[in-house]
Amino acid sequence: MGKGKDKREAEKAERETLATGSSVLGRKEYEHALEELHVELVKLQQWVVQEGLKVCILFEGRDGAGKGGTIKAITERVSPRVFRVVALPAPTEREKSQMYIQRYIPHLPAAGEVVIFDRSWYNRAGVERVMGFCSEKDVRWFLETAPQTEFAMVKSGIILLKYWLEVSPEEQERRLSARIDDGRKLWKLSPMDLKSFDRWDDYTEARDDMFEATDTEWAPWYVARSENKKQVRLNVISHILERLPLGKLEKQGKIELPERKIGRYTPKALPLKFVPERF
Repeated sequence: MGKGKDKREAEKAERETLATGSSVLGRKEYEHALEELHVELVKLQQWVVQEGLKVCILFEGRDGAGKGGTIKAITERVSPRVFRVVALPAPTEREKSQMYIQRYIPHLPAAGEVVIFDRSWYNRAGVERVMGFCSEKDVRWFLETAPQTEFAMVKSGIILLKYWLEVSPEEQERRLSARIDDGRKLWKLSPMDLKSFDRWDDYTEARDDMFEATDTEWAPWYVARSENKKQVRLNVISHILERLPLGKLEKQGKIELPERKIGRYTPKALPLKFVPERF
């Protein structure tokens, strides 16, 4: 079983090397680098809480660009009460009648929080535009007003980081095809993914218009090449840590488990139903 897994890892690394034109990290090297970055993210978490920072991180990109995996790599070792992930479903009829940005505002961070948007208000500039869910007038109004809205966010004390994960058409097709053959990933392949698959150029034009209108001094876009999933995760986490430098953390005393007394109470022989131990 182990040899088979190692072989698959080697084959995957070879494909990624051919795709990117550069050497890629092995599994052990990646896990070691990720572990070190996770330690720094835990320190960042302490810093955010200590200083009452308000951090908002957006992830955008085409289907299959690796947004979900990158977000998971960021959040898997930190507290969900500090690092909160927001992935909103399609708007309800009531939400469609609201001011466009309105349904996102309640999810913005309060003091001591990091909010990560897995797709954000930039849906209007991307999927909604390409798939015809809004008018060109709606798109132009959004592109005109988004920088002003984000300026207000930044002025209110929110640290806003916007990431676009860039993937090639060949790698995107490989990843989407892999979802069809893997029962664990079928949920990632929505009918919308299939409908948008042959609209690469439309998405490229929408992306460029979005960058041109909303890449501002106060809220710039950061583009991360995601041809290799391991590398983009490490690169993005490293960049977040660079953009949110730590100050001096309050000293904590040595953590020790307190003494406890066991045996003062005898558990009752209750007729509990146990999960069958099949493994």
